[in-house]
Amino acid sequence: MKAIRRFSVRPVLPEPLRPLSELARNLRWSWHAETRELFQSADPEGWRAAGGDPLRLLGALSADRLAALSGDRRFRRRLAAAADDLQDYVTGRRWYQEQPAGLPAAVAYFSPEFGITAALPQYSGGLGILAGDHLKAASDLGVPLIGVGLLYRHGYFRQSLSREGWQQEHYPLLDPNELPLTVLREPDGSPSRVTLALPGGRSLLAHIWQAQVGRVPLLLLDSDVEENAPGERDVTDRLYGGGSEHRLLQEMLLGIGGVRAVRAYCRLTGHPDPEVFHTNEGHAGFLGLERIRELTCRGVEFDAALESVRAGAVFTTHTPVPAGIDRFDRELVGRHFGDDGELPGIDAGRILALGLETYPGGEPNLFNMAVMGLRLAQRANGVSVLHGRVSREMFAGLWPGFDADEVPITSVTNGVHAPTWVAPEVFRLGARRVGIGRAEEALSIGGAERWDSVAEISDDDIWQLRRTLREQLVEEVRERLRAAWRERGAGAAELGWIDGVLDPGVLTIGFARRVPSYKRLTLMLRDRDRLMELLLHPEHPVQIVVAGKAHPADDSGKRLVQELVRFADDPRVRHRIVFLPDYGMAMAQKLYPGCDVWLNNPLRPLEACGTSGMKAALNGCLNLSVLDGWWDEWYDPDFGWAIPTADGTGTDEDRRDDLEAAALYELLSQQVTPCFYDRGPGGLPVRWIEMVRRTLATLGPKVLAGRMVREYVEELYGPAAEAQRALNPAAAADLSAWKARVRAGWSGVAVDHVEAVTDSPLNGTAELGSTVSLRVSVRLGELEPSDVEVQAVAGRVDPADRLTAPATFPLKPTGAAGLDGRRLYEGPLTFDRTGPFGYTVRILPAHRLLAGGAEMGLVAVPPEASGDGGVLMR
Repeated sequence: MKAIRRFSVRPVLPEPLRPLSELARNLRWSWHAETRELFQSADPEGWRAAGGDPLRLLGALSADRLAALSGDRRFRRRLAAAADDLQDYVTGRRWYQEQPAGLPAAVAYFSPEFGITAALPQYSGGLGILAGDHLKAASDLGVPLIGVGLLYRHGYFRQSLSREGWQQEHYPLLDPNELPLTVLREPDGSPSRVTLALPGGRSLLAHIWQAQVGRVPLLLLDSDVEENAPGERDVTDRLYGGGSEHRLLQEMLLGIGGVRAVRAYCRLTGHPDPEVFHTNEGHAGFLGLERIRELTCRGVEFDAALESVRAGAVFTTHTPVPAGIDRFDRELVGRHFGDDGELPGIDAGRILALGLETYPGGEPNLFNMAVMGLRLAQRANGVSVLHGRVSREMFAGLWPGFDADEVPITSVTNGVHAPTWVAPEVFRLGARRVGIGRAEEALSIGGAERWDSVAEISDDDIWQLRRTLREQLVEEVRERLRAAWRERGAGAAELGWIDGVLDPGVLTIGFARRVPSYKRLTLMLRDRDRLMELLLHPEHPVQIVVAGKAHPADDSGKRLVQELVRFADDPRVRHRIVFLPDYGMAMAQKLYPGCDVWLNNPLRPLEACGTSGMKAALNGCLNLSVLDGWWDEWYDPDFGWAIPTADGTGTDEDRRDDLEAAALYELLSQQVTPCFYDRGPGGLPVRWIEMVRRTLATLGPKVLAGRMVREYVEELYGPAAEAQRALNPAAAADLSAWKARVRAGWSGVAVDHVEAVTDSPLNGTAELGSTVSLRVSVRLGELEPSDVEVQAVAGRVDPADRLTAPATFPLKPTGAAGLDGRRLYEGPLTFDRTGPFGYTVRILPAHRLLAGGAEMGLVAVPPEASGDGGVLMR
């Protein structure tokens, strides 16, 4: 029989054990080893059965066991120490509190998914894990962040395999009352909720659930509210599920509803209101529209409100390909806004204009969430240096007339939260050298000086550590593989071979991630005979552990999974290569430390960052990767290998895969395996151990989420807060009026003539260090000199006379406009480098409240025949 109603019955803890509840509900336990060990000691068998989830453990403890723990003085002392430590952690001064004044009082961080812990399954892959690591690192640093997301009742799918190796999806129902969440309540005890207006007079209501991530509150909106109609109740049913309108409603709830949830949380708790709003990918882009609505309700005009909102906004793009961005039909978006939907009183046309692809190469009838995110944020970034460059090229159409290098998208390379991803054995080895306090600081705050002590760890200790972690992975793989085969329908009599799967003494390669085609899960299968030779080599064998999920709607990805699974099922190699279904955080925390080599072979440059290799590196695992994402900027042959890419324009896709697979096999056979198996004195691979040591010492402080969050604070959050404060309603109105005047008058701005004045003719050459005076005649039309900056732009030139890595400097007006309206600007130009050199001039809008000269996308440059050619020193 099926129950007609479900309750979650919580245990009543004896008074001496009451602090266990707070420890279980603050997700700091997920990265704090001492707290996890405390819960484990309460009932080791129950801890394993609960999957390492403290709430589930407490719910399963018997009254007798609770009574025994209450009387256990040693357990109570440990409990008191853990509770005191948590109190110190959430209230004490940390890095952020020691910074100079002027940083934002609070930052709201919006993301469609958050990977905090397997006990709160609200993530699908790298974007969510990155968001979770961002919150954890912000907590460690004391950054006053408020996380905002959605609560998906089915989370992301659980993956299993059919007997034939086809991916199957399962969506278990999650009960928020059984998760580490509390509902936000009004003073009268009723649940706080947000409401969105839908077309036809309908409403979308959502409750606000709160998870506590150390010091950081995470607000999750849940549409499974009784007052909602069935369609609206299902808005937050699944992560990345449903059709276009379903996704649009999810993103409206995340952005618009998320801002309203933040306002409710701050009102009810006294938390400072955010000065900066950070949009993690375009899914939450509608938050800017809600902030505009708030200001227009206070009497601020739309354009002024837009300027104010942009000043305090940061937008992070994670997508290196247009196909990865959510885009909606303009009619669908238009139907949900205006007087019959959300944001009544604001012209729906103004809303649509923020997201439409009205630029060369765009599709004007599509509403692009990333485009809206960029137009609503004064500051934007990619997630690695290479991805920043790719993003500037991808979105260059929004800033016509500017080279891609000048598109105002910077980069902050992702990092990973080391306390979450570093194996306890690795931490203990470091703590023995520098002490627990310094080791914790090294993982959370970073700084190269805290990692230098790795050099003092002996070869024996490093090799024993690697051996221990590999042995643990072998045990984990066998256990998971046995469970996976039972799900595939195998009986116990068929599975005796699993006891011989993997060997703790064999070089172990890991590959685990989502399975879109560009990540090339099956590149290793390109030449199966060659792969078999590597797996079964009599002296230098390798073994490979593979995991990954294809999107439920991606049949091509599922075929890749099946292809890999069928190869791994081959009795000849199944002891050397395995595919583990249902990749998630719990599996990853065993997989990264236990592998010797982490493989990553995407199509360059389609991997925005690729943080899985960072997590592996923190455990002494070496990276073998295509030069994409973070590996492109930090690769060094002293601690890893780069797979050569065949990305020339004349190489077709199949040929490229053949070439790069051959390069992978060659690296493995000629460099990686010999290095691992080349044993010196005492049977140790001395060169390999040194590479592990260099990985830890050199990459360790770079790949930290603490480093990443510090960069966000210093380079983006701080400047955004300053800009937000400067743009009070009056200043925002002045800026919007100035922009309107400049846009209206820009057609009258022109560069008429450029000449270089020198004592001797240049004749196409000049001497290093010599100087000429540039004289530029310009027209400003209705604008004033204070509205613009006239710049000289100079630097090396390529064979097509394009400036590369140019420097800019302002030219100064020499007097009033002439009778013909022309103005003369002058300034010196010094030839400060040898080789092909060139210059040009341009006019840009200039205002003290602009974040940069390219912000408005307006530029005036000389016509082709405006004076001398400007190309010198050939």
